[in-house]
Parts: sequence; structure tokens; C-alpha cells
Amino acid sequence: MPLAWRDSYKSPRVNWGYVSDPEPWADGRSVAAHRGKVLGGTSSINGMLYARGFAADYDRWRNDGLRGWGYADVLAYFRKAETSWRGGGLFHGADGPLTVSRHVPEPSLHAALAATARKHGIDCPDDIYASNDSQFGVPDFTIRGGRRASTAAAYLARALKRKNLQVISQAQVTRIEIVGGRATAVLYRRGGQTVHVSARREVIVAAGAFNSPQLLLLSGIGPAAELALLGIEPVRNLPGVGKNLQDHHAINFAYRLDPDVSFDRQLRIDRMVRSVIQWMLFGTGSASRVPVAGQIFRCIDAMSGWPDMQMVIAPVALDARLWLPGWRSSVGDQLTASNVLLRPRSTGEVSLRTPSPYDAPRLRFNLLADPLDRACFRSMVRFTERFFASAPISDFLRGRVSPPAPLVSDSEIDAFVRERIATAMHPAGTCAMGIGDMAVLDHECRVRDVEGVRVVDASAMPHVVSGNTNAPVIMMAEKVSDLILGASAAAELTPHDPGSSRHRP
Repeated sequence: MPLAWRDSYKSPRVNWGYVSDPEPWADGRSVAAHRGKVLGGTSSINGMLYARGFAADYDRWRNDGLRGWGYADVLAYFRKAETSWRGGGLFHGADGPLTVSRHVPEPSLHAALAATARKHGIDCPDDIYASNDSQFGVPDFTIRGGRRASTAAAYLARALKRKNLQVISQAQVTRIEIVGGRATAVLYRRGGQTVHVSARREVIVAAGAFNSPQLLLLSGIGPAAELALLGIEPVRNLPGVGKNLQDHHAINFAYRLDPDVSFDRQLRIDRMVRSVIQWMLFGTGSASRVPVAGQIFRCIDAMSGWPDMQMVIAPVALDARLWLPGWRSSVGDQLTASNVLLRPRSTGEVSLRTPSPYDAPRLRFNLLADPLDRACFRSMVRFTERFFASAPISDFLRGRVSPPAPLVSDSEIDAFVRERIATAMHPAGTCAMGIGDMAVLDHECRVRDVEGVRVVDASAMPHVVSGNTNAPVIMMAEKVSDLILGASAAAELTPHDPGSSRHRP
């Protein structure tokens, strides 16, 4: 159920429950790092917001030496993956596995946000994917028929009957076996037994930005000196494994909201029971969507060439809950603005705590370590204050929640940001593609100096994209699939309909 994602994603049944080491620039707090422990990975627990980043993100990859990864190259794979509510076209696909659905927000609040955005010089294009400038619009969501369109639902479910596929769950991969510089097997534990699976061609790792580098390190692939200290025999000295950890930095603002446009009234338990029944029977109603009023992409750094700030605006409190008079009180009518720095300069690392695959990896984000990131947040906070003080959106607000008073000085802003900073849960970069000494993968996501191993997930990104990472990772998997097959999505597109493609099983 899309509406239930905030309640479900924190469950230890489907979440690894990772936390970072204390963050020096975030008042020494440890920061939650949620990752999906379930088929479909984090696509099965995320907020389902569909975003691609911007053309300049991928052109940056290409300009850094990754041929075939410019925007003109990857657009075909975004289209190939997608069945968009817009239909096929230059920017969208019409027959891909991943359903991208239209979101219809509360109309009066959305109109007020759009009008306020225009007052601040922000365009409101009909298609947010066709623009590379500052913009306000309605995000799409990976929802199909009122249910989450995870990669498990969109891709894996339709492949389960294939004779060449076996899905093994409730298993812990412990190591990739490397013999003579080549991957020969994968070892995993299940039901107390160690299982050895031979690999005749390739091992493809898709364990995410935390666990993919962890698995390489456990297999002896990584910084040789660090591995030796843990008693792991180095197989290949690749110093970049686990380094270059990037994630979007995020803080939240909250305001009291006019009850007439708040989603909180839908959370009254008798109304929600009716909504859940409607969702179960028809896949429609308030339980079938995520309450978002709109989003802004904007250049917050004057030197940035393309949007580096994302603000997701929701007419509901982050800690909203079911309520009923006489049973439990409501959290209250709130508007939440989640502010995200999309290209932070601060980077961290993933490393091993112990040589045991059962111990969580050590995570260090180094949030706010770079002074330019702190300066960007000052600009972001001041923009947020100006935006919500402007009519017509200010006409819908009834006071402040967080911060409780306007932030004026740099020191006030810095203290608020240190106290509240978290990540947007978009980790990337820890097994980065590239051509330099710190690169882990080549341009086809093959591990350098090791035969028969690829890593295909957000860890392969050399730079995190400027937006949510689910759709870009799916695009990357589509592209690498074609690289393995020796095919090309671009070759499948007809000149008469640039959005049409055939998605091979």
C-alpha cells in the first residue's frame, strides 16, 4: 500500500537497520541509513517518487571519461524501462516494465505553490523531465494499479517462470571466490549450511551502495593494507572500494497548515478504514498514493550549472499517525518541506568493522564536512523562509512547527542544520565507474583487474545524480543488460516514434 510506506520501511523484517558512525559535523549524531532487506531491495521500501536527475549529471559522467554514459546515451534506457502515463515520446516510454503513474495533488494547495514558485522566478513546465532548469511541478510515482511498482514487482515477478532463473531467499552471501584473478563461485549461508555456487560466466553484484563494497572487501577486493589488518588476504588492490560514499543531505521544515487542505483529516481511523477497503477492492483512493503537493528543483549555489536543490512538499506531518477523538490525538495539520542538497561536496566511506559478513559495515557519511555544503544550506534555509512567507502559499499557513522561529543569523542556521541534518537515503559512489586510480569499475561496470565480476547498482555511480536514485539505477541495469547481450536500446527505437521500444525478456 503506497500510503503505508513510512510505517513499513522501518520494520527490521524488511530493513537492514544500518546507522552511521557518529557524524562530527552533525553534533556527533549517528544517522539512520535505511536499506531494503527484501526482494526488490530498497525499491520495495522507498517513497516511490520517480526522478531521473538532469542531463548534465550524465554528461558529467561522460566528460569524466565514461563513454556511453552521456545523457544522449542513457535517455533511451529511461524510455525502455518505462510505461509512462504520458505515453511514448521523446522523453518517455510506453511499454516498459516499470509503471510510472500520474499524481494528482490537492488542487488549491498545489495552485498556491505553483503561483508562489512563479513569483520566485521558478518555471512550472508541463513535463518536468523535459527541462533542465529550475522548476516546480508534480512528481510521478512508481505505482501500478494502486500498488507499489518495485523492481521485484515490475521485473522479477514476470521472470520467475524462466528455467534459467532460481531465486534463493533467506540467504546471506558471504564471499565471491576469486581464483587466478577470475570469479569462480559465490558462497552463501542458508539454514546453517554454506552453499558453493559455481560461476561459469559472470557474477553480477547488485547489493547497493553499502553491501556491494562490503562484499568486495570480504572477497579480498579493495585497499590491500586495510584488508590485511583485518586478516583478509588481498586478491586485488583496489583502493577505491568503499570510498567516495555520496548521499543527498536533507533537512525538514514544518508549518501549521489550513485544515481544509491538510491530508491529516484522511488519517482519522474511520475514514482510513473506508480508504483501505477502497484500495483493496479497486486500487484507488487516498491509501493508493503518497500525499505530495509538489516539488521544486532549484539552483541554490550561484556557481551551479543545473539544479542542486530539491524540495518535496507534503500536506502532512512526517510523524503523522492514525487518530480518532477519544482514542488518540492527531499530530496536527502540517505542511512539510523536505529540503535536499543534491550535489554535496562532502564524501564518506564504507568499510568493514570485522571480517565477518554478518556484522554491519561501518558507514561514515561526513555530512557537512565541506564548508561549501554548509554555505549551501544557509542559502537553502533562507530561500525556504522567503518562499513560505510569500503569498499565496503563506495564506494557507497557520504558524510554524520546525524551526519554531525564523532563522536569521548564520550561526542560528548552522546550529539548526547540524541538529537536523540527515540523508535522503540515496547512497551512491562506493564502487565507482571511472578511469582514475580510485575507480573500481570500468565503463561497463566490470570490476577492474578481476575477470567475471560486475557491480550494477548506485555504488557504480561516479557522482550521485541530482534527484532520487531508483529510476537511474533501473536505467543503469537496463543499459548493462544490453552491454552483456551486445544489444542497444537506441537501435530498437524507430525513427517515427522515438518513445517506442520492445523490452526483451
